[in-house]
Parts: sequence; structure tokens; C-alpha cells
Amino acid sequence: MSRTIAHINHVLDVANSPSAAARSRLAASWRRSADRHGLNPGEHRSPIRHEEAFLRERFAFYEKFMTVAAPRLDSLYSLVGQSGCAVLLTDDKGIVLDQRIAEADATVFEAWGLCIGADWSEEFEGTNGIGTCLEEKRRVIIHRDEHFFARNTAMSCIDAPIYDAEGRIMAALDVSSARVDQTEAFNRLIAAQVAQTARAIEEANFRAAYDKARIVVAESDDADAATLLAIDGDDLIVGATREARRVFGFAAAGALSPKPAADVLGRDDGPTGFEKAERAAVIRALARAGNNVSQAARQLGIGRATLYRRMKRLGLDQN
Repeated sequence: MSRTIAHINHVLDVANSPSAAARSRLAASWRRSADRHGLNPGEHRSPIRHEEAFLRERFAFYEKFMTVAAPRLDSLYSLVGQSGCAVLLTDDKGIVLDQRIAEADATVFEAWGLCIGADWSEEFEGTNGIGTCLEEKRRVIIHRDEHFFARNTAMSCIDAPIYDAEGRIMAALDVSSARVDQTEAFNRLIAAQVAQTARAIEEANFRAAYDKARIVVAESDDADAATLLAIDGDDLIVGATREARRVFGFAAAGALSPKPAADVLGRDDGPTGFEKAERAAVIRALARAGNNVSQAARQLGIGRATLYRRMKRLGLDQN
């Protein structure tokens, strides 16, 4: 029996198992691919490529986001590109919008459909790094035979989701490899870089969305998550990343109802002890400004009156 036929039979056996999906996320994805999307692991069709008119609309919608992401994609590619990896950025549906690929590897990736305009949603490509990452909203590694389609089993894909400024999933960051000798251990090393880059893109996009606000970095038990709050000149929290929403108990997605920062961050039992951190930040600004309140307020990016109110709340001597 050929390796291809063995893979097809194995995927179908697992997908048709009444209990496998409950025990394994991979099996659950294979089952979705077969049952929900009606895919066959032995299909030989080429990946779907969207037409230019459709892509122009996606590029226009994602223009600012792609501008923010571009230097971070460059940095990631500088780390993984020499090892035969490609870096790809997709939209929230799994359509490739941007890529970094070595010229020598471009033909291989093009043949696989890892190129701009290709649709890597689970709906069309079954279990794969991009589509499964977006479907399950989590970081994934889909290594060779873990792909649903037999034609995709020569590649390894490492992905992380990226959320927009209102907590909705916006994109997937993917590193795919054409190397036949790529190991699972190496995949895990790349996965750490992918997670860090996804976080950096999410943070930069959030800061760009709230460029007039003061950005506060919060603590989280997920070191690879962007945990940021946007606070306006009236000391109201007007924005929060997805992880910050989870940490502070805000709505998971959508526009945030403004909340007084003191109510959220000033609690003695708060999740991150932010009152102490805020007090220290104010003290540092005053020290740098030689206790000149106006100058300290400018350093903090807030108004003089706002700083006086904050000093009073924090118990700092205005003299």
C-alpha cells in the first residue's frame, strides 16, 4: 500500500470514528473536514485562488493592518527564511494577503497554493495550519501527515491567530516549510517566534487604532498574548485587546463601553495590582520633571488637571 493511500484510509477511519473527535483536536478537525465540508482526503484539485477584483476589496479593507504588520513579517522572515520557510499573512477567512518567500522556493510554494490569493480555510483545504488556526481560534502546528488532504502532507505549517482592536479574530500568521527533514522539535521553536510576532502585530495594530489614547500594558498568565488597555484623556478605558478583555472581565468582542480606569485598575484585589504600577509611573514622571506637574503630565501624555486628579486618588502630595 502506498503512503498516499495509507494516509487517505487513516484519515477516513479516524473521521468516521464515533469517539475519536472527542479525544483529539486533530481528529475533530478531520471530522469537520469530511462531514461538515464534504471533503475527500484523496482529492487532487488545486487550491482555490480568488480573482483580482475580490482581492482588491480585501487589500483595501486590510490596508492599514498590512502596513502595520509588514515590518514584523520582515523580521520573522529574517529568522526563518534561510531554513526554507515561507511567512504568510491571511485575512480572517484564510485568504493569503501577504507573503515572504525566497525566490528559490517560490515555485514549490506556488505549486502548493501557498501564495497570495489562495484560500486556506478549512472549508476548502480541510485540516491545515491556517484554516484550523482560524476555526479553533488558537495557535496550531499541523505537521505533514496531520493535514487532511494527502496532497498537503509534504509541508509543515505553524500558525497563530491575530485579533483586531475590538477583540475579533482578524488574521492568521503562518510559517510553512518545504523541507522534508523538518522535525517537530524545530516546529516548536518556530512556533514560539510565530506567537511572539503575532503578539507584536496585534499590539501595534491596537496602538494604531487608539493612537490618541494612553496605552497601559497589563499582566496575563498567557505570556504570548497582547494585554493592552486604551485610556482616554478623561481617564476612561475605551479599548482593550482580546486578552485584556478576558483578564478584566469585559465583553469578549465589540465596542467597549467606557469604564473609569480607577474602577478597574485601582482595586486592591485587582488582577494585576495596577494601582501600585500607576503610582510608580506617576512618581517616576514627577521625578524626571523635577516635580513640575505640567511637564510630568506632558511626559505621561495626559492633561495637567487629569494628573492632579490622579495624584489625589493615588495619595500623592501635590506640593
